[in-house]
Amino acid sequence: MKTPTRRDPGLLRVLGVFVWTLLVSVGALYSSSDDVVELTPSNFQKEVIHSHELWLVEFYAPWCGHCQSLEPEWKKAATALKGIVKLGAVNADAHQSLGGQYGVQGFPTIKLFGLNKNKPEDYNGARSAQGITDSALNTLRTIVRDRLGGKSSSYSSGKQSGESGKKDVVELTDDNFDENVIGSSDIWLVEFFAPWCGHCKRLEPEWAAAATEIKEHTGGKVKLGALDATVNQAVASRYGIRGYPTIKIFHKDEDTPIDYDGGRSEE
Repeated sequence: MKTPTRRDPGLLRVLGVFVWTLLVSVGALYSSSDDVVELTPSNFQKEVIHSHELWLVEFYAPWCGHCQSLEPEWKKAATALKGIVKLGAVNADAHQSLGGQYGVQGFPTIKLFGLNKNKPEDYNGARSAQGITDSALNTLRTIVRDRLGGKSSSYSSGKQSGESGKKDVVELTDDNFDENVIGSSDIWLVEFFAPWCGHCKRLEPEWAAAATEIKEHTGGKVKLGALDATVNQAVASRYGIRGYPTIKIFHKDEDTPIDYDGGRSEE
C-alpha cells in the first residue's frame, strides 16, 4: 500500500504567496477598457509631453500593496474627470527607464504634468477619488489663469527667470536641432538637461539671464539653447550625454562640439 505524501502546510503557504505575487507582478493594474490611459516609453511623449491637456500620471508597480489600494480610486477619478483632465498610469516596474527619467523611487508616485510638461509637479494630496479630482480641478484653474495672463508651455517655468530670458533661450528638440544649430552660422551654447535634475534647476535662471546678456552683446550671433535630454534622446545619444546638465559649444568651423567646463553663473 502506497504511503500518502505528507505536505508541509508552511511550505504550501509560502508557495501560494509566491505564485500569487508572481501572477500579480506580471500583469498591469489597468486595461484598455479603463478610463486610465496606460503609458509606456513608446507613447509617453505623444500622449503627455506633446499634449496641451493636464495629465495626472501614476507610476506604479503591480506587486505594490499601496498601488493596488489606489487602483479603484484612480479609476474612479479617471472616469469622473473624463474629457476634462487625463489620468494615466506607468508600470514603472516594467518600464524602469521611464520611471528613472522622473526620479521615481517609490510606489505609487503621482506627478502632475501641467502648463510646463518639462517640469511635472509631485502630487502629495489624498489618495482618494475625491482628493485626486479636487487637486486636478484646482491645478486646472491655475493653468487657465496662467494662460489668461499670457503664460505658455516653455523651457522655463517662469518662477525663477524673467520673461525676456525665457524667450532668449531657444527650446531645442530632436526635430529642430539640426536646422537651428548644425545648419547655423552662429555660435551655439547648448544645455542638455533633465527636468528632475537639481543642478539643472539651479542653472536655469543663470542660463536665461546669460542668454539675454549675450544676445545684446553679440547682436544675436551667439545663441543659448536648451534640450531636454530625457525626451529628445536621439540628439542626446548622438553627443554622448550621460550627466546633467551638460553644456556643449557648437561652431560651424568645428566638426565636433566643444565641452564647456566653465562657471555656471551669468558672469
